[in-house]
Amino acid sequence: MKKNEYYYQFLRAISVELASLARELEYSVFTSPRMMLTNSRTFVEDIVHRVLNTEGISDIGCSTLMDRIQLLQSQGIVPQDIQDAIHIVRKAGNDASHNTRVFRYSEALKSWEALYLLVRWYMEVYGPLSFEMPRYQEPQIEHANNYDIEEVELRLSQWQNAVLSKVTEIAGQMDSASTVKEEVTYDQSVDVPGDTKVRTITYQDNVVDVPYFLRDSFLLPQRFLKSERFMIALGGVEQARIMSELPPDLEGLSSRVKRYNETHEALLFEDLASFIEEEKERRSIMKNRPGELFIFFQSNYLIVTDKLAKTPLTNDYFKGFPNFLRQLQEDGKHSVSQLPQELVILAKYDRVGINTVEKLFEQMVSLQKQDS
Repeated sequence: MKKNEYYYQFLRAISVELASLARELEYSVFTSPRMMLTNSRTFVEDIVHRVLNTEGISDIGCSTLMDRIQLLQSQGIVPQDIQDAIHIVRKAGNDASHNTRVFRYSEALKSWEALYLLVRWYMEVYGPLSFEMPRYQEPQIEHANNYDIEEVELRLSQWQNAVLSKVTEIAGQMDSASTVKEEVTYDQSVDVPGDTKVRTITYQDNVVDVPYFLRDSFLLPQRFLKSERFMIALGGVEQARIMSELPPDLEGLSSRVKRYNETHEALLFEDLASFIEEEKERRSIMKNRPGELFIFFQSNYLIVTDKLAKTPLTNDYFKGFPNFLRQLQEDGKHSVSQLPQELVILAKYDRVGINTVEKLFEQMVSLQKQDS
């Protein structure tokens, strides 16, 4: 199986939401058996609703998954071995939802096997005639530690809600049509750990998505070129210091500090969108170049070689800002290797602005080129 592939990809032809939930179940087997067991019930619920819809059976009067399972049993539609598989998932899910004990990988794998039996039966009975069920495959254990446990929970919750929404849609349409045809769209999102959308921030008609890896990131005012002073002012009243402190809508944020208005809110939103894109780009670069020493300045970066790292921060190598160099040395920074990865932080020094920091970065780039 190739990277970023998962066993139940073929379900995308039926439902993107169901396939995506199956993907998250696979990823969580060895990360959190409890969450895998709990959310597997939603997967079963979707399949049960699809069978009822295809068979044209109304579930009016059914309020629980158990009610609908018993309705299918009464119609003689589901074979006994599939009924047993459904109950394995349902009971394990109920146990995981209410019991605080430790759940074992073997329990999650048992539900995974039961889901396979259910999906195989459903696809053989209701799937395309040309469909051939792939052989059973254990979950991919290499995915187990890729996702933070809280991110796994977030992803499962998002896709569970999407599946439940689809289930409600199917159930609501059954009164007016014996069979509901579902319009299938394909999920184009990339399954990169840390990239899960954790929230959105809006300003007027504009929206920016915040990925999981930035949910509590520090918002350094110097990174916000058009709204630095506004950010400093907000920080002074304990606002906008970290991403999670930002409100979901930036309109009205200026009312929390004096002498700022809607114009500053708009500039802050522009800077925020740029900040998120820069951070995503930086993260990608660092993942593609593991073990490297980086220095970042705004949207630019420098890979620091060993020779550059040992370069002294003196007037012999860096020209035009002796006061800046003196302050760096007084602060214990004597060589390039001791500089912060985020170079704009250095603008905090006395009579040192962003332009001076930019000159330092440009001269480091020049030295690097001379040595290459």
